[in-house]
Amino acid sequence: MIHRFSLLLALGAAGLAFAAGAQAASFPVSDQVRFGAWQSATLEDGDKRHFRALESESYSDATLSVNATAGICHLPWLEMRVTLAESQTESRTTRLVPARLRVDQTPMLETMAEFIVEEGDDGFYSHFYLGDLAALLSRMSQGEKLFIGFEQEDGAPWTMTFTLDGAGQAISEMQRRCESA
Repeated sequence: MIHRFSLLLALGAAGLAFAAGAQAASFPVSDQVRFGAWQSATLEDGDKRHFRALESESYSDATLSVNATAGICHLPWLEMRVTLAESQTESRTTRLVPARLRVDQTPMLETMAEFIVEEGDDGFYSHFYLGDLAALLSRMSQGEKLFIGFEQEDGAPWTMTFTLDGAGQAISEMQRRCESA
């Protein structure tokens, strides 16, 4: 389970204006297919279709996903959602923090992560700024574990580990669906 105190510290500081793109809304989900600990799914948002490869088995209150939108499949994004104790009262970016990602024993990827909350949603979202997401997705497709670490001002880093069992197949299926949409 995620350390709630660390999470609340991260969410406590007021940040920048809300950044668009969080997938907080509840969209109808279809075509769910399981690949080990991962699954692929299609989400409908009016006339838009989103495609997702996701893992929600490593933590009871967190989901890691790779997402793409029909028409712009070449711009996927990596997102992590963590369930909070209550629904949020406003939409905003709460923090921008240094983050590190690593698949198994491959070199560490240094990046930034944006923490976002949305009004009416009981989750917080972390979007990662990744210059070479394709390289990370390739590593994820072949690896066993994805390690994520978030810096916390004066505290120890907040770390998480997600299994990659089935990630390659789920990501390939997500990309296939997006490109054929």
